[in-house]
Amino acid sequence: MSFDIVVSGAAAEAVARVVPVLVRDGVASGVTLQDPTLWGPEAEADSATRLGWIEAVAISTGLVPEILALRDTLRHSGVNHIVLGGMGGSSLAPEVITRTAGVELTVLDSTDPAQVLSALNDRLETSALVISSKSGSTVETDSQKRVYERAFRNAGIDPTTRIVIVTDPGSPLDVSARADGYRVFNADPNVGGRYSALTAFGLVPSGLAGADIAGLLADAESVALRLALDTPDNPGLILAAAIAGTLPLKDKLGIVSDGTYIVGFADWAEQLIAESTGKLGRGLLPVVLETASPEITEQLADMQIVRLVHNRRATEHVADGEIEISGTLGAQILVWEFATAVAGRLLGINPFDQPDVESAKIATRGLLDSRPEPAPAAFVADGVEVRGTALGESDTLRSAIDALLETVGPDGYLSIQAYLNRLAFGELAGLRDILAERTGRPVTFGWGPRFLHSTGQFHKGGPAVGVFLQLTAIEPIDLDIPDRPFTFGELIQAQAAGDASVLAEQGRPVLTLTLTDPANTVATVMSASA
Repeated sequence: MSFDIVVSGAAAEAVARVVPVLVRDGVASGVTLQDPTLWGPEAEADSATRLGWIEAVAISTGLVPEILALRDTLRHSGVNHIVLGGMGGSSLAPEVITRTAGVELTVLDSTDPAQVLSALNDRLETSALVISSKSGSTVETDSQKRVYERAFRNAGIDPTTRIVIVTDPGSPLDVSARADGYRVFNADPNVGGRYSALTAFGLVPSGLAGADIAGLLADAESVALRLALDTPDNPGLILAAAIAGTLPLKDKLGIVSDGTYIVGFADWAEQLIAESTGKLGRGLLPVVLETASPEITEQLADMQIVRLVHNRRATEHVADGEIEISGTLGAQILVWEFATAVAGRLLGINPFDQPDVESAKIATRGLLDSRPEPAPAAFVADGVEVRGTALGESDTLRSAIDALLETVGPDGYLSIQAYLNRLAFGELAGLRDILAERTGRPVTFGWGPRFLHSTGQFHKGGPAVGVFLQLTAIEPIDLDIPDRPFTFGELIQAQAAGDASVLAEQGRPVLTLTLTDPANTVATVMSASA
């Protein structure tokens, strides 16, 4: 079987209580028939245009030959390296697909100038770029497209032979790219970005990179019938009840990769769940964990642990109170999308909108337009500029971090947001376990600005119990954006400052640490946090 789930403890009790109600109300068949009334009158307009993912396999199957034909054409022309410019779900889905398949895909989901330059300088002459943007107006992907166009032209390469566009039909990018002669793949406009893994957004970059996208769709199709039936053993209903039926007791969801062959699935699931459920002061906070993460050993009362295990192992041993899931990647994607949509119904929210994502974008645009001088630092310590809303009497890096951690409540969480080059400073992800150990509370880690398109919704729209540690940098090298009045360095600084301002306006504690010499101060921040 392509998907197995076993539940225990509070999750099992929720399944026993909730699933019969979902079966009685015909929720599974309703989702399958794309009934927009399932989430209430206020969500009906969105639901009517966001349920296309349920038939993504059927629609996307026709794209496979086109994608593979383009892959062969590119390979015959000497292209052996695919780069993806995308944000949120449109980058995280291809990342998990290609990493699991063991094929190379350079994911450029950043506006950090050093990371953009790293991608530009990597095998440009044998590279092709996929630009993915549902709206066709995403500032990050527009900027990435512009610098690659210039780089290709400077190398004597026609950009239209090396840049592939994925966007919704009729978007500004769709219109301009077709007019300019680019190859364009249109995705189903009735699918939101975080539910788009099995559409053109997930398949085009993955297929061009060499992943078996036909097999991925076949795996998803193998579980589709089980999801459509109003039966007690429907895996989508069971998962929805297990993760959302225990609220408000367990409103944090620790997702652990524990033997699964799928690489990076928890990162994709994090954006799906957080952006879908973090609304109206409610939601499920997904936390990406390792098998020895502090949150697991602490056995937090408000955290439900989900283990992604090797195929079939889920039927053997389940730790008390945990959920174990096994399955193929395509089946996992479809089941989690289904379960997240049903969880929205259980939570009484609209799982298809993202009202608070836009607030950070508006703040960013305002800062780019006005270009104010950065707010002066409260103090500078060890090459780190310190700013924040909860500094208290602190005057050292360590005391500033301590002051922030003291604001984490007994039901709260800490979010670490690193607006830095994740290729150069990957060790910063180690802060997650360090601070989880110190606080005894769930800690999430996100690379900026990509998380703004996903978990950023939960930070503002979910329960107001989050505390935020921002890490930014003054990069020694910047990169201009053709025909734009701002650079990549200015863009990423505006994105960080804009998000911090929105969080502060909503009363969330924020500490911003700006590394003036990131190559030499990352270790300083790590040491001060320990």
